[in-house]
Amino acid sequence: MTEITRSGDADDELVFMEEDPTEVSAEQSATWRILIADDDETVHSSTLYALGNVTILNRRLEFLHAYSAAEARQLLEQHSDIAAVLLDVVMERDDAGLKLVQQIRQELKLEDVRLILRTGQPGYAPEIDVIRDYDINDYKTKAELTRTKLYTTLTAALRSYLQIRTINANRKGLDLIVSSSSALIATHSLQDFANSVIAQLATLLGCEADGVVSARTTKLGDTSPSYRVVTATSQYRQSIDQSIEELPQDVMRDSMIHCFEQRRSQYTEERITLFFPCSTGRDMCVYLRTTKLPDSHFRALLEVFCSNISVCLNNLSLFGNLKHQAYYDQLLLLPNRHHLLEQVDRVVADKGAGSLAMMLVDIDHFSELNHALGHQYGDQLLRQVSQRLQKFCRPSLFLARITSDIFAIFGPSAEMPAEKIQRLFSKHFTIEGNEQTLSATFGLAQISEVDGGGQGALKAASTALNQAKQTQRGQLGVYTRQMGLEIQSRVKMLQDLRLSFEHQRLYLHYQPQVSLPDGKPVGCEALIRWRDDQGRYIPPDVFIPLAERSGIIATIGEWVMRTAFSQAHLLHRSGFTRLRMAVNVSVIQFRSGGFLETLDRALLDSGVNPELIELEITESVAMLEADYLLDMLKQIKSRGVQVAIDDFGTGFSSLSYLQRLSIDRLKIDRAFVDQLCESQDSRSIAEMVIELSHSLNLQVIAEGVEEQQQAERLAELGCHEAQGYFYAKPMEADALLRWLMNQEPGNTQRNTSA
Repeated sequence: MTEITRSGDADDELVFMEEDPTEVSAEQSATWRILIADDDETVHSSTLYALGNVTILNRRLEFLHAYSAAEARQLLEQHSDIAAVLLDVVMERDDAGLKLVQQIRQELKLEDVRLILRTGQPGYAPEIDVIRDYDINDYKTKAELTRTKLYTTLTAALRSYLQIRTINANRKGLDLIVSSSSALIATHSLQDFANSVIAQLATLLGCEADGVVSARTTKLGDTSPSYRVVTATSQYRQSIDQSIEELPQDVMRDSMIHCFEQRRSQYTEERITLFFPCSTGRDMCVYLRTTKLPDSHFRALLEVFCSNISVCLNNLSLFGNLKHQAYYDQLLLLPNRHHLLEQVDRVVADKGAGSLAMMLVDIDHFSELNHALGHQYGDQLLRQVSQRLQKFCRPSLFLARITSDIFAIFGPSAEMPAEKIQRLFSKHFTIEGNEQTLSATFGLAQISEVDGGGQGALKAASTALNQAKQTQRGQLGVYTRQMGLEIQSRVKMLQDLRLSFEHQRLYLHYQPQVSLPDGKPVGCEALIRWRDDQGRYIPPDVFIPLAERSGIIATIGEWVMRTAFSQAHLLHRSGFTRLRMAVNVSVIQFRSGGFLETLDRALLDSGVNPELIELEITESVAMLEADYLLDMLKQIKSRGVQVAIDDFGTGFSSLSYLQRLSIDRLKIDRAFVDQLCESQDSRSIAEMVIELSHSLNLQVIAEGVEEQQQAERLAELGCHEAQGYFYAKPMEADALLRWLMNQEPGNTQRNTSA
């Protein structure tokens, strides 16, 4: 090859020696874009002559030309895909090339482009200084650049550029995968998830979001799997929710079926089909149209993307399962309480309260059936009840299971008549070949009558249900605002009771008990009293049931025992050595596992003689499980403590049952004492109790004696003891002591020598 020189400017000579380099002549659509920045036009033409038809790394070369540093910068700003710059050091200024290097790296932030510095005047820029101080990739004098050396220098630069671009593309791809995963994890529905996958994948591939997502609709391992289109974009949108076997596009249909069957991704120049396995069997496939075949590096990146999407898909399935468990009852697959409340809030917010109502359906005595016949039997029973209710409910009604044996129906009140729902239980249920009869109690609340949305409606319906269970089991209770006010009043009273107890505003009064034959005091009953912080007296029959329902009665009851026992010991030390102290014990206390330990502590700490203590239990306590009650009474009696049954005659105790109980005394309820002198029929119950006590060799005491005639009649019938206003009102401890000391000397059990 002939030398090419520039006359009169030896510094800018570009010399090509005769050589025989190997050239690749394959035609490729892709090119390398090379910028020649030199103020010598001969350098441009010589470079084109030398490399114009050369292919490097399977791509041809495309040249851009700049004759100054300013022109070069402008071209670099316009073309982002320039791979290499052949840059002259000396152009419009002696350091124009070096200044351009700094601008390329620092201002334009072009870190990938390869810079090959060429100079015909090495004295202006010594090689060592330039390599050290400037971010360039090669530095050659024009005199040493033969055609072969120019080819090899440019090849090395382009290979370096390709590697850097691949690394950066992979890094950007990985960053995009991470951000895509974060976005996908935030989606909570399969369709939103699928739409996001297409969008993220299109961004990663740099193509339009034109594709289809299908998912497996049968469980993994099924012999006949089926797949449906979850979402689709652009021209495929009409295929949403179709089975992929029904898709009219043969290529797309076959590609996705093959992808599911082979459980791996497929790549062609026109399309890619990616497979996303899911541990729950909810596999997914994405079909996306493309314009080029991804290279091996990008395929590896896509496989990483698929792995991340599979993890997100597993999380989506897990979220779906958790959401189902959060919103649906797992036994009956009905909406649960949480779902019901959200439904009420949503409907009321959209349509207003109107004629909407909530009804609760409570299966009567279900817990007893469940315990007696087993949970499996109870589950089958619940399923049959659920089926009848579902069959009854129209589409406008929302059915939910809110507790083990309570269902809720929400919707227009006109569509849930109680009598029709009651008739659902008129026909027996058949469980394991056995006929089972059930009844139900109902509570209804009109949404317009309550405040607080779904939570308020459920609370109101529960209030109506509880009232119906207490007064008319098997019937319908309807909530009213007055009922709500009463509930609020009871809640407020309970709060006040707790505070009063904590601040020691509860106190005891003591009512004397006397022997009917001689009128001598034989004991007293400890009676709890309460004045609230405003000084109002709250009757015991108001706050004690409230304390029992709330459970605070156990704590209050222990305090009563300890206080009364201490007072009994004080009376003993004051000389009343045979005076009995009666203390009421509620069924809640009696059933508590630590009652005996509480009794022992109170006896020990007070120092009282156990024989002076009598525990009064109601007839409802006496109706507890026989074995449990007999054992408890036996242990109480073993401590020397006496036992009386309070309000006797108001329950259903049998004679044979009473004979087995270790008790000392029966107490006639005041209601029967009030009727004692009215007629022969009205005093028959009192007479019966007295006769029963005699036959069982028990003592009997009457409460509520307010008239002398009542006392005389009781004495005639053989009643042993009495208490009431006729003898003394309940009084404080100091007043009781004075009352006892003021009794006639012959009418007292005071031992003056004690």
